[in-house]
Amino acid sequence: MNIYSKKRRWKLLLLGFATIIVVISLWYTNGFIHKLAKNEKNQVELWANAITRKADMVNYTENLFDNLRQKEKANVYLWSEATKKLIFAKNNDDLDFYTGVISGNKDIPVIVTDEKGNITATKNLDKSFKKLKKLNLKERKLFTNYPPIIVPYFKNQYNYIYYRNSNTYYRLKSTLDDLTKSFLDEIVNNNLSSPVIIVDSTKKKVIAYGGSIDSSIVNNPSLLAKELREMQNSKQPIIVELPNKGKNYIYYSDSPTLVRLKYFPIVFLGVIGLFLIISYILFSYSRKSEQNKVWAGMAKETAHQLGTPISSLMGWVEVMKMNYPKEEAFVEMDKDIERLKLVSERFSKIGSIPVLKENNIIEIMSGVADYMQHRAPKKIKIILLNDPKEKLIVRLNKHLIIWVFENLIKNAVDAIGAESGKIELYAEQTDKNIIIDIIDTGKGIPITQQKTIFNPGYSTKSRGWGLGLSLSKRIVEEYHKGKIFVKNSTVGQGTTFRIILKKSLPSDKNTTN
Repeated sequence: MNIYSKKRRWKLLLLGFATIIVVISLWYTNGFIHKLAKNEKNQVELWANAITRKADMVNYTENLFDNLRQKEKANVYLWSEATKKLIFAKNNDDLDFYTGVISGNKDIPVIVTDEKGNITATKNLDKSFKKLKKLNLKERKLFTNYPPIIVPYFKNQYNYIYYRNSNTYYRLKSTLDDLTKSFLDEIVNNNLSSPVIIVDSTKKKVIAYGGSIDSSIVNNPSLLAKELREMQNSKQPIIVELPNKGKNYIYYSDSPTLVRLKYFPIVFLGVIGLFLIISYILFSYSRKSEQNKVWAGMAKETAHQLGTPISSLMGWVEVMKMNYPKEEAFVEMDKDIERLKLVSERFSKIGSIPVLKENNIIEIMSGVADYMQHRAPKKIKIILLNDPKEKLIVRLNKHLIIWVFENLIKNAVDAIGAESGKIELYAEQTDKNIIIDIIDTGKGIPITQQKTIFNPGYSTKSRGWGLGLSLSKRIVEEYHKGKIFVKNSTVGQGTTFRIILKKSLPSDKNTTN
């Protein structure tokens, strides 16, 4: 029974379960973030609508002030005309209307001067201007920005009427300025903590900013333009008309909290993935260490148990040789006993760091091919494709490498079965490596099993332990720092195993074993 088929099913089951947990977690998290984004968007829209309504209210108030300024200017003109009528009136003229117009001005400050700037009359002045006797250029700029109304007094003589907006107007104007300031403050210090930049119609001058916007961005024209482009790609700017400021643009984007939350699923998935990877590595390392200890213990115990019967067999063979000195079977028995001694030595070395020495790999392959040929079925030919006299030197442990070759050849013999076939061994060298191929004409390995055949316990035999290829992989890759793998395999045609070993360096001076 192949325990790795069950192991694979359990891995897939656990992977599927973990995937379900991750999908459910991400689905819930994404739903929560989507809901939060929707709520924030609704709040931003409500906030933007409130800004627009307040801007409309401020603009409407400004229009009222503009109308008030025009009416007050008209009243001053009417007052000046009434004054002219009184100056040039005749004795029989009705002056009640004009005196009523003049006395009716109770709020608009007025200063009347002659051509030299001497003050001849005042109306509704505050304390700072009541003591003036003459209106020079400095006081005139402080008093008003409006041009004077010129009134003829006598022939070739004129009076100048200076006026300013009423006190009521300035009190209302102060209220309007406070309203505009609170409007900007509300935009900048919004409770959404969203990044906000307000610019004028040129989109270059910043009127106000807030949220997570840094002053270095506002003070750098290139950074400001880049930030505005990014904001516009995210959210369409709001256009508002502000008093004395014309058309303005409010740029805004998602709050930093929402931006961070958008990346939360990716971070969450990454943390879970990292946790799973670390857990898998730790468990694999722990399992591998435990397997190594078990294998080493079993191998050393096997070597210990084989020692006594091998010594006994060697003694009995020597006794039989003395009684039957011409019996040829004892020669082969000696070879088998030597092989048992070699196997015992191999098992005793598992778990220990093997000694690597320079050896001729062609000579080793030739010896293994010859030995295995005498013990394989006659229908199966084991062939060394290289010239037996060729030399390819590589640093290795001879006993362990022979074990690898024997395991691969035994598996190839089993793959061929009762049919006729052949097993070919071939080695070649590159600049840095020795490449060895073991090619058989057996039944082949399905592609789905080519990566699992080296796992401990994997076997296609009903009574197999499944340790041969696993130990071979360990000998080649862990002890010799090489590689062993299935180069290619076709079901019904055969398999090629490839071993790659590092070449000996010229500086190596170890003697051949």
